[in-house]
Amino acid sequence: MKKSITVFVSFLLIVQSSFASVILIPMDLKQAQHLKAYGIAYWVLKHDITVDWMLNYRGGSFAFPYTKIFEDECVVRGVNYEVVPEAKYQSIIAEIQNPEVNQDIVKLEKAPKIAVYSPKNKLPWDDAVTMVLTYAEIPYDLVYDDDVMEGKLPLYDWLHLHHEDFTGQYGKFYAQFGTQQWYKDDEKVQEESAKKWGFQKVSQLKLAVAQNIRNYVAGGGFLFAMCSATDSYDIALAADGVDICGSVNDGDPMDAEAQKKLNFNNCFAFENFNIVTNPMEYEFSNIDATNPRPKMEDDYFNLFDFSAKYDPVPTMLCQDHTKTIKGFMGQTTDFREKFIKSDVLIMGEYKAFGMARYIHGNFGKGMWTFFGGHDPEDYQHMVYDPPTDLALHPNSPGYRLILNNVLFPAAKKKHQKT
Repeated sequence: MKKSITVFVSFLLIVQSSFASVILIPMDLKQAQHLKAYGIAYWVLKHDITVDWMLNYRGGSFAFPYTKIFEDECVVRGVNYEVVPEAKYQSIIAEIQNPEVNQDIVKLEKAPKIAVYSPKNKLPWDDAVTMVLTYAEIPYDLVYDDDVMEGKLPLYDWLHLHHEDFTGQYGKFYAQFGTQQWYKDDEKVQEESAKKWGFQKVSQLKLAVAQNIRNYVAGGGFLFAMCSATDSYDIALAADGVDICGSVNDGDPMDAEAQKKLNFNNCFAFENFNIVTNPMEYEFSNIDATNPRPKMEDDYFNLFDFSAKYDPVPTMLCQDHTKTIKGFMGQTTDFREKFIKSDVLIMGEYKAFGMARYIHGNFGKGMWTFFGGHDPEDYQHMVYDPPTDLALHPNSPGYRLILNNVLFPAAKKKHQKT
């Protein structure tokens, strides 16, 4: 115990004696390891050292006090950095604070505690968020229905929803994979979990989980969802008390009046959509714009520009070294803009096609972000496909958007208001 305290005190003395210079991690095209750079920022925060997030400055760079320990870590992880004298850094800050420059500095103060909502049983697909967290060396905990129902979500600052189906229709995989052992195993696991919590149907348990997640956000949590966890989440909330599952999913037919009974007031992002009632069709609703879509070579979406000084939240979430991001498909690829609520902020879209890819909103004291698609570096990732090797994509603009959301809860609270 004495030894650890001594090491910690020595470390603080090193930091305090080194404030005469700053480590600046550029996030423009000069960075060799964009994704691992986020891991460095998180690692510094874990040492209780504040990190400056330099919005719109060289691609959204990071800066923090120089120490040999921090420098060595950058070297080990292959992250490009610059050692900047304090006087020069102050001049950079002065430039950024110029009212005519669309840049700003946000203080990141505390490493957020991260949870990923993901099933414990093995399913034949991967998850972009867990892959990039692992690659960036950012720690996270796995949680699932039992953890949510036991009230553990408030222990975390940030929650990611794995590619989940919150409607209780098992991802609408029945037609294609209903005979596969993994599908049957998942049915059994989900049904046993529902019974454990006193529910007759999996859809009822998933609704309860979705409502607990909604309460988590209302209480100040940060929610990030991708692919089918976006629209299926809102559909589940809209279908509170309504049976939208076919007999192949829960043993009895869906409510014939289900569409009319949907309550869109319950939804975070979407309204006035129609659910897909055919249990054999691999689609939840007409929110998703997977089909039709542009040719792969033309499939790009554009990030919006926001005012760094007046709109810091979307500015943080859109930090990147390019504003044009190549598209990628998923069970839920894009969101048809005509079904997005008017108070939802669209941050990335295919304007010509009326599709939004990247959206954000507030709920209670918290915030949520939905990002369509499965894997930013695999255009059409299929069930059974191997996971992407991020060592081959260390500068992925699409994966950067995920990591923006990971660091966002670390920002000083005043910057989290829109």
